[in-house]
Amino acid sequence: MKSLSFDTTNVICGALLAATGAFFAYQSLELEIGTALRMGPGYFPLVLSGILVLLGLIILVQAVRVQGEPIEPFAWRGMLFILPAPVFFGLTVRGLGFAPAIFLTALIACFASSRMNVLMALVLSLVLTVFSVAVFSYGLGLPFERFGPWVRF
Repeated sequence: MKSLSFDTTNVICGALLAATGAFFAYQSLELEIGTALRMGPGYFPLVLSGILVLLGLIILVQAVRVQGEPIEPFAWRGMLFILPAPVFFGLTVRGLGFAPAIFLTALIACFASSRMNVLMALVLSLVLTVFSVAVFSYGLGLPFERFGPWVRF
């Protein structure tokens, strides 16, 4: 008789997705649902929650069908550099301005990889900054300051 094997990572992820979807579906039931033609405030959250539950169940079914790789050690370095980067951007974009905030945010995020060296991080951050300013400021004409009051002379 064949023993049951499954992908532990996908079982955890699928269960978390399904549980999160079920939680928000339950929360949306407190709101008026309405119909597809006259949607109430709870309709859209309920539909999205249903999709989340469905995706979680699909991942769970796939996890039972496929033998997975073991869970690797937690990537602390990535968490320590990736998660604070957008927070840093949000806190500094008004004071530094768009260009310096993007540059420093990208620089912080670059060091999530242990293979990144300082020169490559600087070049990558500069390229991303030039591209972002070109697209969002010049191309789309979004009304934000390129350089804020903290860096003006």
